[in-house]
Amino acid sequence: MYTKINGLQHIGIGVKNHAASWKWFRTYFKMDIPFFNAESEAPLMVVYTKGKVINKRAAMVMNLKGGAAMEIVHPVSFTPKEPDFEPKIGDIGIFLCGIKSDDVELSRSLFTKDAIEVSPITLTSENKKTFFVKDINGLNFQVTEGDQWFSKSSYPTGGVSGCTVGVSDINKSLIFYKDLLGFDDVVYDKEGFFEDFASSLPNGNGKFRRVKLVQSKPIVGNFSDFTGEQYIELVQSTDDYSPKKIWKGRIWGDVGFLHIGLDVKGMHKLRNIFSNSNHPFTCDSKDALTMGASTKVHCTYLDDPDGILIEMIEVFKLPLIEKLGFYLHLEKYDPKKPLPKLLLKSLRFMRVKN
Repeated sequence: MYTKINGLQHIGIGVKNHAASWKWFRTYFKMDIPFFNAESEAPLMVVYTKGKVINKRAAMVMNLKGGAAMEIVHPVSFTPKEPDFEPKIGDIGIFLCGIKSDDVELSRSLFTKDAIEVSPITLTSENKKTFFVKDINGLNFQVTEGDQWFSKSSYPTGGVSGCTVGVSDINKSLIFYKDLLGFDDVVYDKEGFFEDFASSLPNGNGKFRRVKLVQSKPIVGNFSDFTGEQYIELVQSTDDYSPKKIWKGRIWGDVGFLHIGLDVKGMHKLRNIFSNSNHPFTCDSKDALTMGASTKVHCTYLDDPDGILIEMIEVFKLPLIEKLGFYLHLEKYDPKKPLPKLLLKSLRFMRVKN
């Protein structure tokens, strides 16, 4: 059986209001194409919801220009909680979601014209233009120059390019993310003061060790042309700051970045690989799980060394033009090759406009 962790598929985002949040993501990040958008119970997540089965609305949305997706999650069986403190860079958990842009100045101006506060444009550790913005849930996004695109668009931003994760021990986390998840190429490993963090992030004037990881081997998989290269950046505070756990006292579905979603093939074999590690699956749908009427996936979860959630998804079926009954059955395609571009571009017929 062919087995591979193909890379970042999506970032899970817990929100206060589903409709308002998705409209915000459509407006400013053009995440306007849904793979699914449905309300259902989440029995798989009882490990992370204190043993109670919650009901939630979830939508997996993407930008056809390219990049990974977002899974927007809003619980309908309870009112989602925010942290009882302001999370700061260096705290433990997913702190930033990366968004790529082919024109950072234009992207920033689209926020400022609507009187949305954004940071000044600074440079990343790779000398790329970048800025930070908070969404309507108070969550932090980093818009950065990108150069890999699936399709052309006059709108500057694409989809998700990666995420920044606060950890307690980078050396320990590197074993997990490099050896187990396959993000084995270190783009940079730097320590000190960073201009981009200091531009606006809480605790950004501190000292940190930052390690950016990508996959060293060429990106493969059915969605590889679409997502392009993605990164996971690990951050550890190295001064006298005492980091807090962003999710302490809260459950999956509360407000915040919920999990890192990875696209995989050969889930059953991966189960054996991870069961022999220190990070076995914590929950497993065992087989195809229906997400709405038109999407079927196999979902599993595991924890990184700090308890940060990693979701793995093997996709079997997706809608192409759902209203016409056209679906994408991935079992028919070579898992090592990207899907035909014309096939994926037909997703434009599912676009949701404001």
